[in-house]
Amino acid sequence: MSSTLTEKIKDIEKEISRTQINKATMSHLCSLRAKLCKYRTELLAGPKTGGPQEGTGFDVEKVGDARVALIGFPSVGKSSMLSTFTSTKSEAASYEFTTLTCIPGIIHHRDCRIQLLDLPGIIEGASEGKGRGRQVIGVARSCDLILLVVDAGSGKADRQRELLERELEVVGLRLNQRPPNVYFKRKKDGAVSISSSCQLVNITETDVRQLLHEYKIHSAEVLFREDCTIDQFLDIIEGNRKYVRCLYVYNKIDMTSIEECERISSMPNTMVLSVKMGLNLDVFKDYLWDYLGLVRVYTKPRGKKPDFDDPLVLTNGRHGTSVEACCKQVSSKLIDYIDYAMVWGQSVKHAPQRVGLSHMLEDEDVIQIVKKRGTVKELDPHNQSTRDPNKSRQQAKKAKAKLKT
Repeated sequence: MSSTLTEKIKDIEKEISRTQINKATMSHLCSLRAKLCKYRTELLAGPKTGGPQEGTGFDVEKVGDARVALIGFPSVGKSSMLSTFTSTKSEAASYEFTTLTCIPGIIHHRDCRIQLLDLPGIIEGASEGKGRGRQVIGVARSCDLILLVVDAGSGKADRQRELLERELEVVGLRLNQRPPNVYFKRKKDGAVSISSSCQLVNITETDVRQLLHEYKIHSAEVLFREDCTIDQFLDIIEGNRKYVRCLYVYNKIDMTSIEECERISSMPNTMVLSVKMGLNLDVFKDYLWDYLGLVRVYTKPRGKKPDFDDPLVLTNGRHGTSVEACCKQVSSKLIDYIDYAMVWGQSVKHAPQRVGLSHMLEDEDVIQIVKKRGTVKELDPHNQSTRDPNKSRQQAKKAKAKLKT
């Protein structure tokens, strides 16, 4: 089945490449792109069987405050990076495919724990399942940051980068992109309603109706708050795309020229290092911190000093850095009891400042949760078992009754 899908995908790609783009062919191109998107989704999902899938046990338990995946071709230095930046020792050798499974490690940086995953090297065609590429990319979808590692001294670094981008793009990973501001909702009845609050240049209303028809969607509401392409709208229909930050790491810069290093460093979302020579190792950790968008928040119980030993770590990409996200990380019940919060730090104009749930926190802020009246006496953020106040009163009455008897 997978080989048949692969052949269909290649045929459609060839037909798209040789079709001229004009008004007369736009309807046909929309149909081809929609079919291509559906076939790729089916190929990624794999066969629907009741037995265990290939690659069972490949995933690793998620620990720490953030998760980072090392993706690249064989022998680019991924295992050496894991052994250098973590206490985990991953086997490194001069031959290819030294690493055959996912090996985790922990980077300790600024009171935070960052999980680094050394994944097996992938090859061209990994999105089609070659060389366990489907399992490798599946693990990458669960990460907060992807590190595309290429060999700067091989002379094929740019080609490796291009191939890796294509393999990840095919399986629904959108690197350093944000989802378009388009509202889409399927309805049970009614016609297709299309409206926009901006001028549409890259897509037309006819294109939208044609794409929805290919997916057999006859009742839906679509609102464009910004212009988007046909491929971006297909991502919205599919609804399973992963938007993730990506940092391109050019390793082995000791094997190239200074001019080439300067050219690579000027590229966006790119850094250079040499694990073997120990070049830019400290800069690498700072890059991780910036791209992950980690924010440390220290808690302060009422009448006590702040706890600077165990911060709450929030991320921009996962749940946000608002006061509400901070409360949910402590306990899901804490939102029901909070009245407001007092914040000290860079995110407020004066210290302390009274803020609400939507206030965005910054790194090294101090927060104190203030309860609503009539609830528990004190909400300690480190105590995740928030008690029901009515239940506490009942327990107190029973205790008093026992003392009287």
